[in-house]
Amino acid sequence: MTGGECYACAREGEFERLPAYERIAVDEHWRVVHAVDCALPGWLVLLPRRHLESLAELTDAEAASLGVWQVRLARALGEVTGCRKAYVAQFGEAAGFAHVHFHLVPRGRSGRWSGWGPGCSGC
Repeated sequence: MTGGECYACAREGEFERLPAYERIAVDEHWRVVHAVDCALPGWLVLLPRRHLESLAELTDAEAASLGVWQVRLARALGEVTGCRKAYVAQFGEAAGFAHVHFHLVPRGRSGRWSGWGPGCSGC
């Protein structure tokens, strides 16, 4: 798949020009970005740096580092946002977004959860 067909790959191809919120943290396998069009500060997205559309396509090295990234990001969200926990979800069904990616969503201290999506503000 080319960068023109996949949003994540197109952005990865412009890595050096990306704004800070699209390269919060990075290593050889993963890139962390803040979700766009989101009403919830701290909503992060963890993306593999190469194109894949299924968890089964992860290399052993990518798989080994996935859990480490998720735990570190959950801890960072707790420190920065004060959230009690972070939810992790993986989707990839929207056109242009089949690229595997993981949402890390801070759950607020209120314990209220109003659901997924850009309008999520009661977390």
